[in-house]
Amino acid sequence: MDIKNIRGASVPETFGLYRTRHNRITMETRETDKDLRDAQNLPYDPETLRRINEHPCYSPEARHTFGRCHVAVAPKCNIQCNYCVRDYDCVNESRPGVTSEILLPGDALERIDEVVSRMKHIKVVGIAGPGDPLANEETFETLRLVHEKYPDVILCISTNGLLLPEKIDILEKYGVRNITVTLNAIDAAIGEKIYSFVEYGGKKYHGREAAEILLKQQLKGIEEAVKRKMLVKINTVYIPGVNDGHIPEIAKKVGAMGVFNFNIIPLIPQYKFKDVVPPTNADKARMHELCAPYVRQMRHCQRCRADAVGLLGKDVQNEFGCCGKGDGSGTGCSGE
Repeated sequence: MDIKNIRGASVPETFGLYRTRHNRITMETRETDKDLRDAQNLPYDPETLRRINEHPCYSPEARHTFGRCHVAVAPKCNIQCNYCVRDYDCVNESRPGVTSEILLPGDALERIDEVVSRMKHIKVVGIAGPGDPLANEETFETLRLVHEKYPDVILCISTNGLLLPEKIDILEKYGVRNITVTLNAIDAAIGEKIYSFVEYGGKKYHGREAAEILLKQQLKGIEEAVKRKMLVKINTVYIPGVNDGHIPEIAKKVGAMGVFNFNIIPLIPQYKFKDVVPPTNADKARMHELCAPYVRQMRHCQRCRADAVGLLGKDVQNEFGCCGKGDGSGTGCSGE
């Protein structure tokens, strides 16, 4: 059976083989995990399939064909991770939390206009920082503008999850159906080693209490997103000596909750974890195998910048100047 996507085009065979069984779509991916392989019966409608097939973080094959445009409109963050250093004027690092400039919502829309006019393979617009998108009102104005002008673009956000339960209604209103949540622990005793503080409800929390609040909100938000049939990806930072023995438990938990896939991000040693030896590629591969029985694995992450543009691993954001009007140097806004 030839399953069609929302535009009437055939779903690309590159993601996998699709067939119908009892009015449910069965998906078999070439890069499927050993213990999940052969067919998970998933009730995916054509539009959801499109949001998988055209999103490079959700389809192993899409990363070769379809690109994304991140707009850095969210500088503020409501937690402090012990591995995170945000940088708002950075052109030469490729990691989360960095951007060459902070954009206002209107400027972000202009950037997107230029990107999609020059790069027809851009299917995704994402907000991934450099802080937490849900802690910045500019995020929601940006989503509104983009959703109104580009209703078919795949909108996604990457969040620590603290405000996800409170903000999920407005995300749904503006067409966000792909959500990434960074979940580094499901045990507050481990979480308190990872987070310096959490700001929530006008108060700053530390230690175990902070970790407990964050975890409660994360799990509540993930549960609600899955209930609304959003595609949820989990990012877990692999921190040797801190959460490495705990990561398979996270995978088991979120797999049971119904998330779409699970991404393991090796620690970049900085801030309070600057002296921690990061996991090797072999360590990461072994961890994926330990987690694979529980949830689909994303193995091709490139640890994107907050202003990344292009295919995964082939970023071209420096070709686009300030607000789409610069000289392509990526050096940020001049204030003009």
